Amino acid sequence: MTAPTITPGYPLRWPEGRPRIKQRAQALFRHEGRSMTFTAARTRLARQVAAMTRTGQHYRVVSMILSTNIRFTASGARDQNVSRREPDDPGVAFYFDLDGKPHVLACDRWDSVADNIAAIAAHIEALRGQERWGVADLRQAFAGHVALAAPAAAHGWRSTLGFSATARVTAADVDARYRDLAAARHPDRGGSVEAMTTLNIARDAAKKELSRG
Repeated sequence: MTAPTITPGYPLRWPEGRPRIKQRAQALFRHEGRSMTFTAARTRLARQVAAMTRTGQHYRVVSMILSTNIRFTASGARDQNVSRREPDDPGVAFYFDLDGKPHVLACDRWDSVADNIAAIAAHIEALRGQERWGVADLRQAFAGHVALAAPAAAHGWRSTLGFSATARVTAADVDARYRDLAAARHPDRGGSVEAMTTLNIARDAAKKELSRG
């Protein structure tokens, strides 16, 4: 069973109604004795998410979008055509579905994107502990992080992918349409990161809905 992937989202889409930190601090998160890197932080987050599902069970966390002000290519690599310096707004919002319900974890306390991702990973680890200790199950532990609304592209995936409301659509249809649209919307072909992010959200939402039968 292939683990769901974390899709990069650009630009940062901060959760509606969530207050912002006005004065950020330098984080203490470290990786191999050095400052936290984006790659290490994203790996740490992926491991914590994967640990929320017991071996052999269907993945509880799907439709993951890591929204930041760092641009990525369609392959998931950091876009080399833009500055690699830290963005002015290092906030991070992690959108995902847990047991079929949309959630979001957001952090902008720290002065780097990597550290804010690492903070979200640490928060997930702490919430997982509540289930291990028998205090609450994951749904109860994450109750305070239910998203007010899922990304718009997730609700309107048919429109985003160009399918009519009544069309019979299969997962293969979704993959084929995604490939065609991605070829035109990728930033390297005159498109934009925003367009690719919307397309990725719609594809994940479509596959999720179709898998339910």
